[in-house]
Amino acid sequence: MTRARDKLLGRARAAEAVRRAQRRGERVVFTNGCFDLLHVGHIRSLEQARGLGDRLIVAVNSDASARRLAKGPGRPLVPARQRAEVLAGLACVDWVTLFSEDTPRAAIRALHPDVLAKGGDWNLDTIVGREEVESWGGRVVRLREVPGVRTTTIVERARRAKRRRPTARRT
Repeated sequence: MTRARDKLLGRARAAEAVRRAQRRGERVVFTNGCFDLLHVGHIRSLEQARGLGDRLIVAVNSDASARRLAKGPGRPLVPARQRAEVLAGLACVDWVTLFSEDTPRAAIRALHPDVLAKGGDWNLDTIVGREEVESWGGRVVRLREVPGVRTTTIVERARRAKRRRPTARRT
């Protein structure tokens, strides 16, 4: 049995894993994100991404990178290494790597995937790495969205519920 932790790779090891797969004729799909609180939208997107090829590598924003995206106060809620390990535990995910830059461009250049898959909330012309992937003959795919399912919405709903809940009085 492969442990989730064993699917966590640094960039150099991830690049070698991708190259080995490609030498075997396998199509490698790349996607990325924060994945702060894993939800059904993430699962469906990851499964769809995996269906575009033979292997799926997911690049996860480091904590500092995620904070710079200004997702909201106190985000990310879950540390990067834990977010990465949860993703690695999914059957549809072959490898997970972290990136600390503001965008995944450097990771995409290093990994050289055959397919770049990004959520449907992204316009094709704003997908980071599109030019690079297309320049080496790869393709870029927008994944289907699950309407109304977003981490930010879940976090906001939880925070509102906490504010409404009466606090227990201590005696």
